[in-house]
Amino acid sequence: MRGFATVALAAAVGVAAMAGATRAEAQVSVSIGEPPACPYGYFDYAPYSCAPAGYYGPQYFNGGVFIGVGPWFHGPADFHGTVNNHFDPQHGYKGPLPKAGDHAAAKAPKFKGNEERDGRGHVAGKR
Repeated sequence: MRGFATVALAAAVGVAAMAGATRAEAQVSVSIGEPPACPYGYFDYAPYSCAPAGYYGPQYFNGGVFIGVGPWFHGPADFHGTVNNHFDPQHGYKGPLPKAGDHAAAKAPKFKGNEERDGRGHVAGKR
């Protein structure tokens, strides 16, 4: 009998302790650091590797400076820009990619966009 009373008492104390506990809110913090320094911009999805010349259209540049995409995008909410997804590894591109810190070539290839996206990488329309 004593064993049963001990277990019952322990259960009652446990229920009382849980009833009096306050609910803690989870806090999530993500630090993404600085955007990569890529000569033609970087892909709009992690790991944000450098995109080759001809991937982003002129709408993504302001005075020759890449305005950013993904978490570093700082353009208007209704922004739409053109990309050439043939230069995207997620679409089968296996060609050369610049590395962060590389410099742009003196003459970039003529841009031929085929997909419209917002600054966060969402497809907005096809051309």
